[in-house]
Amino acid sequence: MTQNTPLSPCHPRTAGDVRQCVLSAAQLRARGVPASVAAARCGDGGPWQQPLPGVYVLHPEPPTGEERLVCALLYAGRPPASGRRDVPAQPETGRDTPAQPESGYGEAMVTGLAALALHGFAAAPPPGSAAAIDVLVPRTRRLRSVGYVRLVRSAGSPRAEQVRGLPVAPAERALADAIAGLQDPLVVRGLLIEAVRGGHCEPAVVVRELSRAKLLGRPQVVAAVDSFLAEGRAVAEGRLYDLVRTYELPEPLWNVELRLPGGPRLGGVDAYWPEQAVAVELDTRAPRLGGSGDGRRREEPGVQWSAYAARREHLEGLGITVVHLTPKKLRDASEQQAVVVRTALMAAADREPAAQVVVLPR
Repeated sequence: MTQNTPLSPCHPRTAGDVRQCVLSAAQLRARGVPASVAAARCGDGGPWQQPLPGVYVLHPEPPTGEERLVCALLYAGRPPASGRRDVPAQPETGRDTPAQPESGYGEAMVTGLAALALHGFAAAPPPGSAAAIDVLVPRTRRLRSVGYVRLVRSAGSPRAEQVRGLPVAPAERALADAIAGLQDPLVVRGLLIEAVRGGHCEPAVVVRELSRAKLLGRPQVVAAVDSFLAEGRAVAEGRLYDLVRTYELPEPLWNVELRLPGGPRLGGVDAYWPEQAVAVELDTRAPRLGGSGDGRRREEPGVQWSAYAARREHLEGLGITVVHLTPKKLRDASEQQAVVVRTALMAAADREPAAQVVVLPR
């Protein structure tokens, strides 16, 4: 292709692939368009525009939200000045995708509110429409935030997920990156609640991400976390109710506390079948907060697990079978978990009778 052979006109509302309308300087060079020609076409009244350094939109209309996302990724994924190329994102394949040079995204991925929108969060603005688009890049990238692109640096980037052909941070990481830039506790709470209600991620995973980002001590996060964890438990309990009824298990006693007659409390369980001496406990553990202010202490998951294991061992020593279920397994493998519970109930006939316990509402 020579300087006098222009690329085909690009119309953002009719192009089958937005990547036909947004190209980096390197991709243009690969198509035979030198930098001088690209710059001339971006002049006043020209058919192209350059919204970010080294990134071109091949039409004069305002870029769409998706085009803004591609522009941000191409800018953040540009090769370092040394000439060493970043590891490219895996290319998206499909029958309608034209053959191109590598995607140009490198290790960059969309995160924050834009990523949440791509994951389907209703509380996030439409993809690419926010004033700033967060892009996650390795900490070693020597690149500046510019225009509407806000770079988020990370020592260890997660594995990107492909959403609409774009590399996107996992929902829990995108959520933490979004919350890092938010001040309104109601907005923070809304995003956290939607993460659980929408099945995007489990509470314990989100809390670990918030802890990693050192956000758990922020007032707007502290005000939302308790509601978020309560919502996560309610959702998990709802899944357990559905499991019992969908797979026609015997109806248990729900949310009860066990204790020895005239003796100490043995702890609460989420479901209990007294005739079979089988208990189900949901694992909704997440770091619990204590103290106040930015110095709030976290009880680590390992400490909670030790307490849980000790309680479980005590119950099993009394002849009570404890089935441990996680919210993720209830969501992703409910039939398998129903088999586990049913097997425990059926095995009761072959066990020694359990110690007598008192069952009280929790």
